[in-house]
Amino acid sequence: MTENEISKIIVDCALKVHRALGPGLLESSYEECLFYELGKRNLNVEKQKALPLVYEEVKLNVGYRIDLIVEDKVIVELKSVESINDVHLAQVLTYLKLSECKLGLLINFNVALIKYGIKRVVNNL
Repeated sequence: MTENEISKIIVDCALKVHRALGPGLLESSYEECLFYELGKRNLNVEKQKALPLVYEEVKLNVGYRIDLIVEDKVIVELKSVESINDVHLAQVLTYLKLSECKLGLLINFNVALIKYGIKRVVNNL
């Protein structure tokens, strides 16, 4: 399955979760529900996956955690904030670089319509 095919399923599941719950909940609530929905679609999903920083020959566990990683290909960073800003985008780009994944989805559930809360982020390896 390609990154684009996976991302379409992720967006469909995010839409379903947002329709059911609406905006205004904690990020962790959306994470659990999206994790559940993706699992129902028989996708391999890991949540809160530790992401070490490798510097020269040293592997540093500095506390980076990916909200969701789907099929070891697409990183999903979830937010429940007033608006997405450059720091959120930089976070996803960092995760993409460290994981060597090509595609990330930054999803803000604190919006009236979920389509305005989804940003695709591409890692140009």
